[in-house]
Amino acid sequence: MKSRYIGIAFTTILMIFGMELAAADEVVFTATAPSKVILGQQFRLTYTLNAETKDLRIPEITDFEVLMGPSTAKSTKISIVNGQRTSLVEHSYTYVLMPVKVGSFTIPAATATIKKEKRSSNPLTITVLPQDKSTGGASDQAASSQQTASFNGEQAFIRAIPSKTRVFEQEGLLLTYKLYTRIDISGVNNIKFPEFKGFLAQEIEIDPNTQWDMENYEGLNYRTAVLKQTILYPQQSGEIEIESGSFDLIFRIRNTNQRMRSLFDDFFDSYQEVRKTILSPKLRIQVEPFPFGKPANFNPFSGNLRLSSSINTTQVKADEAVTIKLELSGEGNMKMLRIPELKFPADFDVYDPKVTNNFKTTTRGVSGTKTIEYLVIPRYSGSFTIPPVNISYFDLTDKSYKILSTDEFQLEVGRSEQNKEGVVAGTVVSREQLRLLGQDIRYIKVDNIRLRPRTNLIYGKTAFWLAYILPFFFFLLMLYIYRKQAKANADLAAVRTRKANKVAVKRLKKASFYLKNQDKEQFLDEVLRALWGYTSDKLNIPVSQLNKDNIEAQLNRRKVDAEVCAEFLQILQACEFERYAPVTEPQHMGDLYTRTLEVINQMENTINNVHVKK
Repeated sequence: MKSRYIGIAFTTILMIFGMELAAADEVVFTATAPSKVILGQQFRLTYTLNAETKDLRIPEITDFEVLMGPSTAKSTKISIVNGQRTSLVEHSYTYVLMPVKVGSFTIPAATATIKKEKRSSNPLTITVLPQDKSTGGASDQAASSQQTASFNGEQAFIRAIPSKTRVFEQEGLLLTYKLYTRIDISGVNNIKFPEFKGFLAQEIEIDPNTQWDMENYEGLNYRTAVLKQTILYPQQSGEIEIESGSFDLIFRIRNTNQRMRSLFDDFFDSYQEVRKTILSPKLRIQVEPFPFGKPANFNPFSGNLRLSSSINTTQVKADEAVTIKLELSGEGNMKMLRIPELKFPADFDVYDPKVTNNFKTTTRGVSGTKTIEYLVIPRYSGSFTIPPVNISYFDLTDKSYKILSTDEFQLEVGRSEQNKEGVVAGTVVSREQLRLLGQDIRYIKVDNIRLRPRTNLIYGKTAFWLAYILPFFFFLLMLYIYRKQAKANADLAAVRTRKANKVAVKRLKKASFYLKNQDKEQFLDEVLRALWGYTSDKLNIPVSQLNKDNIEAQLNRRKVDAEVCAEFLQILQACEFERYAPVTEPQHMGDLYTRTLEVINQMENTINNVHVKK
């Protein structure tokens, strides 16, 4: 038994050691650094390996000044998933660099020798932005970093950036809404983009994990974020105005007071959130019309287009299907591209084409393919020609019209297996045969013919007049009933009075449910609601103004029997007493329910009779 446990432990150790060796075989060597930095601003360049090396060689860095490095660190990550243990050891080597000039620079790949094998990292491209035009040194930068509650339009704004402002009809342009800020922003709410009237808009999906970027705009460095990107296709010529967008920005502003500041104020600054509505600027896009000289069958499309065609077979038998496929591919407003129409012989059965779209929307526009499949069935034998189809469009590269054509197809159709002798077989009937039916003489019946004069019409007969009178009579009847019902519903007090008994019965049904469950409090509450609600609706008195005295007076006024009135008041008093009684037997609750139902029925009959007599 002991040797068995030793074997299991030894096997487990071997498995863990084997997994660690497998993880170590996959060497990962990466270099990381910010993609954009500001001139004079220090940043970190880090090389990370998942294996130890003693021969790390970084490339010669001429465009940046190396201030410090390398500083090494080692970290171990252990994870257990479904009982499997994995261990990851990372070695990092960090350098501190500082740019010395503005521009875009590439740091070549570093090399390291791991287990006698030479490995290379990825190269890095870093863009160095100029310093702010308003800053002259470190003191100015520190002053500009202080955020106060009073800020101007240079500290945060939103730009609407079109890729071009002059386009042709149906030519796409990229419109980007970008947020620029030099202060902290904790949220963007109530985003209202314009409706893009006069354009067909195709929105580009933005990655929600996109990080802030840096950009130098008009001499100042901003943190930027793209809010929306849309491809716009103008649907008309002339000048089109794009309205402003509205955005509610929430800024995180540090509170600054004029009082004397202590040492600890630098560590425990307080902040407040300030909300401000910012509008994006309006834009004007000049749309040029299509040039003069549009060719025939012009498809209002601007961009780049290609056309190909194919047929699945050129030799078939009658009543067999043939598929002709057209494929349009290119870049432009592909979703609004019209479907070309092929002309087929008159005796072909042509079905609606099947259209398959495979489009992709990027910052360069909409691109992809539109596939059109035509299914036709020739009904008789012969040799047929399917003529080509032409498509014309406006090419943006050459600024000219271009015409695309499909191939011409020759289709040989043989006789079907069911119609080798030229006779109609089964239910298959050709269009040629249907056309000949109108030229043949078909005798339906030749003897005992009974003819009816054409002047024997229904006009003037009783059925004719009844067809007009009866609908008019029913219309008047329905109109009378509708107006009577509307008049009755207009009197809200009368409606409440009529429905008082129905509402009370509904509440008593709910009370019977609590009675079965021995729920005393809920039962008594529903009975009281039924009694007070019934008297309020029936007597047309608000519940807040009801009391036992005016209830008795109103019931006597409506000729309700004194015994019924007394019974009603006794039930009210009994319900109020039972609510606070320590114990209530079920038979008392059942008796109370029966008495309530009877007294409401008696009052309903009496009050309704008095109302009818009036």
